[in-house]
Amino acid sequence: MNKRDLAVQYKHSGFNCAQAVIGAYAEELELDSETAAALGAGFGAGMGTLGATCGALCGAQIVLGLKYKGRSLAGRQHKLYSGFLDLCGATICAELKGVTTGRPLCSCDNCVANAVELLEELL
Repeated sequence: MNKRDLAVQYKHSGFNCAQAVIGAYAEELELDSETAAALGAGFGAGMGTLGATCGALCGAQIVLGLKYKGRSLAGRQHKLYSGFLDLCGATICAELKGVTTGRPLCSCDNCVANAVELLEELL
């Protein structure tokens, strides 16, 4: 199974969006499942359940940080952010879900899938 589908499967298994993205890379990053879940725990429902930055985007940024350990990270972080914005239409969870407008821009599944697709291009 590819990482994109694995991440969406994790999302459907009860993980938040950040945990789903990180979980798809756990083996590659040599993380056990408990640690992978803990790293993304605070990013559900828009960073701290506040509808803020999308958890899938946060999870992808965490994966980049773990993969590159801070080296040559800024350019990749910017590409991830701008690519996510282009694909999903926003980076804020509440906007993505259409909380105030009633018009969702991108589903959680698609946010997770898009974050992983962008990571695959950047790693």
